[in-house]
Amino acid sequence: MFRNILIPTDGSPLATIAVNAGIVFAKESGARVTILAVTEPFHLFSVEPEQLSGTREEYEALARKHATEMLTALAHKAEAAGVACQTAQVSSNEVYRAIIDQAKLKDADLIIMASHGRSGVGSLMLGSVAAKVLAHSTIPVLIYRAKK
Repeated sequence: MFRNILIPTDGSPLATIAVNAGIVFAKESGARVTILAVTEPFHLFSVEPEQLSGTREEYEALARKHATEMLTALAHKAEAAGVACQTAQVSSNEVYRAIIDQAKLKDADLIIMASHGRSGVGSLMLGSVAAKVLAHSTIPVLIYRAKK
């Protein structure tokens, strides 16, 4: 049914669980996976701790290094499970848009991603990447939610 599944991750524990579940789903479906890391560019004004110290160059090098290490480890997991895997890393101010664009570029027929399940003011202020992907994607999206 599915040929190529895009699995975006931010490296958080829930996103990693969703990647693992996506790998299992892909194996059962006979699909390959593309694991995607989207890093946000350095912002002069930010509330993100990793963007408050150091220079733009230091932040961007650290973000690329972290994403590369994370993607390499996840690709090894997929390959160990017998699932063909490729990885992609992009930088964008609009994470949801980058996910959708990469899904189209990689010819994905399903996106599997985590939702942190924020509610109330937190979701209004932060916005939900998962909700935006759901709202704007023409490709089917499977959301992996945290168990409560």
